[in-house]
Amino acid sequence: MEFLPFALPDITDQEKRAVMDALESNWVTTGPKTKELEAKFAAAVGGKHGIAMNSCTAALHLALEAIGVRAGDEVIVPTLTFAASAEVVRYLDAKPVLVDVLPGDHTMDPKAVERAITPKTKAIMPVHFGGQACDMDPIMELARARKIPVIEDAAHSFPTYYKGKMVGSIGDITCFSFYATKTITTGEGGMAVTNNDAWAERMRIMCLHGISKDAWKRYTAEGSWYYEIIAPGYKYNLTDIASALGLVQLSRVQEMLEKRRKIARAYTEAFKDNPAIELLDVRDFDSHAWHLFVIKLRDGVLSIDRNKFIEELKALGIGTSVHFIPLHMHPYYRDTYGYKPEDFPVALECFKRSISLPIYSKMTEADTARVLDAVSGLVKRFRN
Repeated sequence: MEFLPFALPDITDQEKRAVMDALESNWVTTGPKTKELEAKFAAAVGGKHGIAMNSCTAALHLALEAIGVRAGDEVIVPTLTFAASAEVVRYLDAKPVLVDVLPGDHTMDPKAVERAITPKTKAIMPVHFGGQACDMDPIMELARARKIPVIEDAAHSFPTYYKGKMVGSIGDITCFSFYATKTITTGEGGMAVTNNDAWAERMRIMCLHGISKDAWKRYTAEGSWYYEIIAPGYKYNLTDIASALGLVQLSRVQEMLEKRRKIARAYTEAFKDNPAIELLDVRDFDSHAWHLFVIKLRDGVLSIDRNKFIEELKALGIGTSVHFIPLHMHPYYRDTYGYKPEDFPVALECFKRSISLPIYSKMTEADTARVLDAVSGLVKRFRN
């Protein structure tokens, strides 16, 4: 039986032609295509500045650096997230202060955030989960009252809306991912979006070795061989090859989103009354980016656990994933900060029961039907 992967990029001849055009233009590193992607993406999410980078991790790192996070500072991060959200805090020798999540949608719990704020808190990092935005109003109220910047990890969330606003136009800096599994891809890549001129300028400088303004132009007729290094920066720039791919993906985002929505509707309809399956809460179906579709197995209904369920799906040719192993359970965070699994009980419970099913715009109706049949068949087979 042919294996159905958990995720695949949706690449057409349009993207291939755009990449070839970039190669033939001789702009293979950061150049005009990257500048175009920055402008178009920022406009798409309602932001003033877009700073393209080689990953969302790089974007989060430079966002924290730009707002002034330094050694000894604290940044509040949900424990149910990918490694990048907290590791960028450690890059700056600051402390990631982990908090629990809401059981219904796996997003950061605003009440837990409030309890975690101290005089050392330099930033709050909401992580939008699976394509659904965190409940941003209470988080922004907490942050504004205390003058704490909000750096959004929106790796899962383009295009996502929160109460009519695009994610990208709510917090102080929002960081997006263009990784291979995301709703649009450049292979590897990311983008920071902000309305703050000074922070945008700082991220641009730090993105390319700390070289003074418009370093990418130094090999053009407009540029100069002379440059100045004004800070010890990083090598985080995005290439024009990747940006050419991204520009086509950006133009196709609505088409690809509709396909994801169709799969999400089929899953929701099939599983909403299944006694073994719990679905995540969805605030508004059409404001969700549907990067992930997560089901949770109900305790005591089946004779097998989540791990065995995943093995059985794999045996049927269905790829899955788990989002996420909570950070406080990983050896580094556990050993460095003395966390125990039960310290964040909601995240622990979400992790133990969650399975992320395939959802991507290249999936066919037959692919979707295979997943539905496999999941439903396993529930019947292993029902207590």
